[in-house]
Amino acid sequence: MSEQVTLSDVRLAAMNMLAMREHSVEELIEKLGRKFSDSTLITQAIAILIEQNLQSDERFAEAFIAMRQRQGKGSVLIRLELRDRGIAIPLINSLVDEADASWSLLAQEVRNKRFHQLPSDGREKAKQMRFLHSRGFSSRHIQAAFANTSGDY
Repeated sequence: MSEQVTLSDVRLAAMNMLAMREHSVEELIEKLGRKFSDSTLITQAIAILIEQNLQSDERFAEAFIAMRQRQGKGSVLIRLELRDRGIAIPLINSLVDEADASWSLLAQEVRNKRFHQLPSDGREKAKQMRFLHSRGFSSRHIQAAFANTSGDY
C-alpha cells in the first residue's frame, strides 16, 4: 500500500529545505524529484512558494555570492556556479556586477593571506596570478589586485 502524496506534502518538504538555507528553483526541483515522483505536484508547490515569496532565486543568488566571497572565490567562478544552479544570466550579471568594486580588493586580500609578501620576481608574480586565476578571479581583477598593492602584509 503506497500512501498518496499531496501538494501539501511536497510543499512542506520544500519549506523544510528552504528553512535550512536558500535554494534555487532548479535545486528544489532536483531535490524534490528525488523524494517525490509527481513532477506536476513539485512544479505546483514551487509556484506557490514563489508566489508567497518563500522562494526567490534573487535571494538565493545574493546569499550564494556572499558565501563564496567569504570563501575567497572570484567573480568568474561564482558566475559559473550560479549558472549551474539554474540562475538566469541577467540576474547573475546584475548581482555580480553590483559587487564589482570589491572583487579587486578581495583578490588582493586572498593573495595576501596565501603568500604574505609581494612577489620578488616575475616568476613569483606569475605563481600568485595563477593562484588567483584558479580561485576564479578575472584577469582584470588580478591586475588591479597587483596595482593596488600598498604593502599591507
